[in-house]
Amino acid sequence: MRSVEKSARTVEEAVALALAELGVGRDRAEVEVLDEGRSPLFGLIGGRNAVVRVTVRESRAERVERFLTEVSRAMGVESTVRIIEEPEVLRVELSGADAGILIGRHGQTLDALQLLANLVALRAGEGPRVIVDAEGYRKRREEAVRRMALRAAEQVRRSGRKVLLEPMAAHERRLVHMALAGNPHVTTSSEGEEPYRRVVVMPRR
Repeated sequence: MRSVEKSARTVEEAVALALAELGVGRDRAEVEVLDEGRSPLFGLIGGRNAVVRVTVRESRAERVERFLTEVSRAMGVESTVRIIEEPEVLRVELSGADAGILIGRHGQTLDALQLLANLVALRAGEGPRVIVDAEGYRKRREEAVRRMALRAAEQVRRSGRKVLLEPMAAHERRLVHMALAGNPHVTTSSEGEEPYRRVVVMPRR
């Protein structure tokens, strides 16, 4: 975070100097008064300037970008963080030679990063939810889950027996339910406890 300390005759003057140097408006700044100063006695002696520290308040996107950059570095991964701000979603795309480390097995590390990024974003106030992706993993995974759902439905149609899919995160289970919602041969439900909850594909009676 950017911050500067400024000294002037009054707190207001010191804040104005700091805002001018930082190039931001008062609404984007946090002001800490280090010394309120003192007017000189009889206007001649004993005066002391006011001193303030002004810090630029980060936006949600800036907070998330800084957090993910620092976490990636702590994991030994040099990644590029790209933020795409949409009305209802703050999309974050991570890229780099070792992006696979940030994805983890079945996207578990990516899901954990996304959860933490949403918590960090909330500190900046209410706003759109954060979706974190790395090297286009989420789109590839969504397509793989849909294919898995369709294969399971065909297997159930042919055998007449239910099929249990692998444990999945909640958003992936929703993808399966949606993919098979209009299928005339099968129906779906979820069973088990997190993190081992899974979708069951069954013959439609």
